[in-house]
This record gives sequence, structure tokens and C-alpha cells, in this order.
Amino acid sequence: MLKKLSKLVAVLLLVLPLAMAQQTRVFGDGGNWTQEITGSLAAVKNLRVKVDVGSVRVQGGSQQGISYVIRNHSYSSSETKARREFDSYKISAYVRGDTAWIVGDWEGGRPHKFSGEFTLSVPREMEEVKIETDGGSVSSTGITGRVDAQSGGGNIRFDDIGGPINAETGGGSIDVGNAASDVSLHTGGGSIKVLSAKGKIVAESGGGSVMVVSGAQGAELETGGGSIQVERCSGKLRATTGGGSIDLGDIGGAVEIETGGGSIRVTSAKGPVRAETGGGSIELMGVPSARAETGAGGIEAKFIASSGDHIDSLLETSAGDITVYLAPNVNLSIRASIEVANGHNIRSDFSELRVTTEGGDYGPKTVTAEGNVNGGGPVLKVRTTTGDITFRRSH
Repeated sequence: MLKKLSKLVAVLLLVLPLAMAQQTRVFGDGGNWTQEITGSLAAVKNLRVKVDVGSVRVQGGSQQGISYVIRNHSYSSSETKARREFDSYKISAYVRGDTAWIVGDWEGGRPHKFSGEFTLSVPREMEEVKIETDGGSVSSTGITGRVDAQSGGGNIRFDDIGGPINAETGGGSIDVGNAASDVSLHTGGGSIKVLSAKGKIVAESGGGSVMVVSGAQGAELETGGGSIQVERCSGKLRATTGGGSIDLGDIGGAVEIETGGGSIRVTSAKGPVRAETGGGSIELMGVPSARAETGAGGIEAKFIASSGDHIDSLLETSAGDITVYLAPNVNLSIRASIEVANGHNIRSDFSELRVTTEGGDYGPKTVTAEGNVNGGGPVLKVRTTTGDITFRRSH
């Protein structure tokens, strides 16, 4: 009997909320009412925050334990009504095993005039932080371990995170500062921005813009209709948007780009580039090979020598001019054609290219060009239905 009693006491001590370390007060706040709950929990490896109402902020630091400040705001007309709402929001704080829990359960009706703010200070060396809120914003900074956040629709912000990041919100924006591992971000419609990630980046938005300043292990970026911008990225990059523009800076690997109708621009890429747009222009300045297609827009491409595999290239547009710049050490076998060349022509700085015209002055006319530049090499096909084609030497 004593053994059973001692085991029961041990279990209760393990899961019992630390009420002794918690204080609560209610006070008026500019015509509204605020409930402030402060407390502390023992230092453990993991943290779970799961709340029905309110924003959550977790800050890592040098402290040994976990401290928290919870401010619930009621916009009721009287203190009595406010206290009734505060009583409907059950706040629990406890430690179970190696995990600290902060839980907020709303037990009343729909909280129309009620908000909450959960602020936690935790040891920086936490192994995992997981945050869930039905609709409020989430932020976390200064954590060496993994961080996982879910919000029904609020904004999410992370910075100075050592472990993998996973964030999902129904419609808010996601902002990541410095991340030392992989990043996985999903929003129903808000914008996404990543300042720096040492791991792979996966970012998906239902319609907002996506921006990456620096990625070290490649990226997969997708948005239903917003623009995509990347300044620097090592490894393979895939960017897809339903209709926005795509602007890429220095890319250290292969590139796959697709937009329903926006423009495409790539400053440089060390791997092959595949770019496709339903109707915008394409600009590729410094690529070893490319397959670029647009339904209606011009194409400008500068080819540089490649230290990797020799891959054939294709530049094609239904209606637009195509301009090709070739570095002095690039060797290509070129095949170019204008299908409806009335008023259009092929111009070249390279005597190796032979330009041929077929058709009469009053009927359909086709212009083609073929030749080997610097002895020939991978095939570059250049096609436009109606437009000019120009080959230039780059310096």
C-alpha cells in the first residue's frame, strides 16, 4: 500500500502544474482589463506551447530555467464580465518528463473580444521547441535546437535558430533571419522571406511573394501567383510561380524556373538552366547551358564556358527577339531559324555562321543560320516564329 501511495505521489509531482511558482493578477488597462500570469518551470530539454487564443514569443538566453509572462486582454465593459472570460481561458504550466508544457484551453464561447500574449524566456540550449496557436502570431529567437511552429493565420518569425525549422500558417507572412540548418516554410497566402539558411530551403505560399537573400544548400520555392527573388544560393534551385516574375542572382548549381506569365531573370548560374514562362521576357546573363521558352517575349542569354558536362541548349519564343552573347572560350554548334521572317533577320558577329534566306518577297520567308563557333561543341538551337535573332561577342 505504501509503495502504491509513493508511486502516486511521484506521478502527481511530475505532472502537477507548478502553481507555487505562478502568480496571477487582474487590473484595468485603459478602459479594458488585463490578466497577468507569471511563473517559472524547471529547465528541461523540450518545450511545447499549445494555445487556443493569443500570440506566442519564445526567447532563448543564458538563464537556467523557463520563465513565462502571460497577458490576457478582455475588452468587456465590466470587470465582472472580464473575470468571467479570464476564468474561461484555462492556463496550465507543468513539466512532464523532459518536456515543459504551456497550454491555454478556451472553454467559453467564441472569444470575440479577447486576446492573449504568451512570452517565454528559455535556455538557449533547448533541443526542441514546438508552438501551436489557433490564430495568433509566433516568434522564436536564440534557440540551438529544432523549432516547429503552427498558426491558424498569424505571422511567424524566426531568427538565430541552430536546428531545423518548420513553420506553417494559414495565411500570415513568414520571416526567417539566420538559420543554421534546413528550413521548411508554408503559408496559405502570405509572403516568405529568408535572410540566411545554411541548410536546404523549402518555401511555399498560396499567393504571396518569396524572397531568399542567401541559401547554402539549394532551395525549392513555390508560390501561387507572387514574385520570387533570390540573391544568392548554392546548390540546385527550383522556383515556380503561377504568374509572378522570377529574379535570381548568383546560383551555384542547376536552375529550374517556371512562371505562368511573368518575366525571368538570372544573373549567373554554374549549372544548366531550364526557364519557362507563358508570356514574359527571359534574361540569362552568365549560364553554361540553357533551355529557355516563352510564349510571347524576348530572350537574352549570355553563354559562358562550363567545367561540367557539355549539354545542348534551346532558346525559343513564339513572338519576340532573341539575342545571344558568347564568351571568347565558348564552343558551340549553332542552329538558328526565324519561321516568319518578313521584316526580320539574323545578325551575327561570327563569320562561321552561314545565314540563308528562303521564300519570295511577297510570300512567307524563312531565315536560318548554321555554323560552329570556336570549332563547335554542344548544340545551341535558337528559334523564333516572328522576331530578330542576334549573335554577339561578349567581352
